[in-house]
Formats: sequence, structure tokens, C-alpha cells
Amino acid sequence: MMISRFLLGAGLAVVMLVCGTTTYVYLGTKQSKVAAPAQKPTAATPRAQALTLPGTLYLAQSGALYSLSAGRFHQLTPEAGWTQPSLYPDGSNLVAVKQTRAYSDVYVINRFGTVLRQVTSNAAPARNKDTGANHWSFYPRLSADGTTLWMAYDQPKYGYDVVLSIWAMPLAGTVRQGRLWTSANDYTGGDVQPLPVRQGGAMYTKYSYGPDTKLISQLWYTSRAASAGRALTTAAEDCRTPALSPDGTQVAMICTYEKQVSYLTIASWNGSTLGARRTLVSDQLVAQPTWAPDGSGIAFLAPGVAAGEFQLWWLPKAAYSPPAPSPSPSPTPGGPHNGPLPSPSPPPPAPPVKAIQVTTNDGFDATSPLAWLG
Repeated sequence: MMISRFLLGAGLAVVMLVCGTTTYVYLGTKQSKVAAPAQKPTAATPRAQALTLPGTLYLAQSGALYSLSAGRFHQLTPEAGWTQPSLYPDGSNLVAVKQTRAYSDVYVINRFGTVLRQVTSNAAPARNKDTGANHWSFYPRLSADGTTLWMAYDQPKYGYDVVLSIWAMPLAGTVRQGRLWTSANDYTGGDVQPLPVRQGGAMYTKYSYGPDTKLISQLWYTSRAASAGRALTTAAEDCRTPALSPDGTQVAMICTYEKQVSYLTIASWNGSTLGARRTLVSDQLVAQPTWAPDGSGIAFLAPGVAAGEFQLWWLPKAAYSPPAPSPSPSPTPGGPHNGPLPSPSPPPPAPPVKAIQVTTNDGFDATSPLAWLG
């Protein structure tokens, strides 16, 4: 039996090979078990650096949701399995996951953490003693009109063989009114991280076994339910976690190239294909890239020190925006010039723009996407 590098460890290998929900906890296993325990964001010292990010950022730590606004953190929920927040298109509320050891559900909560409604009911009836009758929902995202909930959901499944697939259901309805959109590969963890796009359909992460039989991830796109879909990245790139820029023209992602690395990569997006890849960060274990609503940069999670807890980082737009064109030589004053004009001296190259560490004492959930309200 092949033990994937995505599993929690040899002791859990047999269980994890038949439990697709473990694909979403992979990065969480990279956190150091010997480092000092993380502080709550509201208690960490020093607080978020003098750098103030625009708008309000929503993050998860130890089963609680937090908001970061004007340089200060606020705890929104108790530490009760809360994770993976995502905003309504109009920013009025959030959808988030609340998980237990046996199942997870999607909830609607307001921006202050108050539960407004439970969307899914994935716990098996109390009379049913078969834990395989429970279900799992992860990575909730809403369509642009706010009426459709996209998520990774463990149907179809066969007993304890849990493989997540991409589903879409009415936000005001039930899973029984939902539709299966993708066909996941068995014994891989399946399809996760759906990202609805304005052209229709969704981009998502598909796990499968590559040509070298290693478990790899690719970005895929499907435009209609039950279609085969198609790959946007190659198996060799091993990419996951797509995030769309505010103007819908660029995608940020994590690519590992089948190694124990985690590069922050971006590519253009024209609604059907991805353009050339650009690696922005290659010296950190990056997780959960998220574009600022005003397009001023990208936030992500990464350890602050080697084998440390995941902290919040900020990459300004200057790190990846195209350089300004060089000015044309100015005409020589005083009329025509005999002979060729002297070549202007090129300006000195600008120093590379580095990512800025925003927090130092916090340990955020590297498996939970960030939500950002402008």
C-alpha cells in the first residue's frame, strides 16, 4: 500500500487512505509540534504590525473565527470547530464550516459571528449507529448572485470510502436539491476548493495519481454539471488552492512541483485557460493566497520561522505588477545633433519587493481559506 505524503503519518495511513476529508488538512500537518504554542490573535504580543491592511480579513485559528480590521483582531466565534469562512457577494454575511469528529456542516453567520442559519444537516439520525451515514461539507463558496452554494461534499460514497466531489445547491434549499458537478477519482480525497467563476461553472482542485503514481493536485475547470471538465494545470506542476483576483483576470495558486515546497504562483485567466505562470514566493511554505479587494496585494499564510506556526503575510502589488516602460531618449536641445545620440544610462534596478510578515505570535489554520471584505 502506498502511503501518500499527504497523510498525517504512518500510524494513520490505513485509515487515511479511505478518508478523503484528509486532503484538506495536509498543510496543517506541516506545523511544528515542538514550537511554542500559538497565542490567540487577540492576545498575541506584539499585535499586528503597524502595517494596516485594507478592509476586514477573516481567518481561523484553533476552531474559532477571527476578524482583522484596522490592525486589531476580534474573536467572532468560540473555539468550537469553526473554519473556512467565505463572504456573501455583497459582504453582508459569511458562510462557514463547523466541524466535529464525525461530520461537518455549513452555516450562515453574520460578520460579528452570530449564527443566522444552518444550511446543511450532515449528522446521521441519532437512531443510526453507523458513523458512515454521516456526511462532510467543506470549502463553501457562493455564486455571484448569492443564491447558489458551492462546496466539496462526500457524495457519492460507499461506506467508509469518503471521496469529496464538487456540489452546487440552492442556499435557501437542501442538499437534496443540489447537483453533483464533478466526478472525483477514488481513493484520492477527490475534488475540493470550488471557486465559482463569472463565465459560469467553477474552478477547483482535483486530486489524482500522476504518471509516477504520486498523489498530485491540479486546477480543473468545469462549465456544466456532470461534465468531465478539463485540467488547467499539469500533473508535474502539482497546483491547488485557486484564488481569483478582484477583476477576474488573474488566478493565484499554490504549486509544489511534486516536491516538499509550496510556491505562491499567479497566472492570467481569460475565462477558459490560464496564462504563463509567475512564481512570486519560492522560499516559504505558502498557504491560502487571497487577493486584497482593492487589488493592492495578496495576503497568505506561511510560517514565520522554520517549522513554525503559520502567520499572516502580505505581498504588495509592486512585487508582481509589470514594470513601468523605460522613457524614450529626449531630443538634444539646440537643434540637430551630428552623429548618434548618446545612449541614456539605464536606471538602477529596483530592489525586489519582499513579502511582509504581519503577525508573529499567532498560529492560523493553514487549511482554512481567508475571506476579505473591502
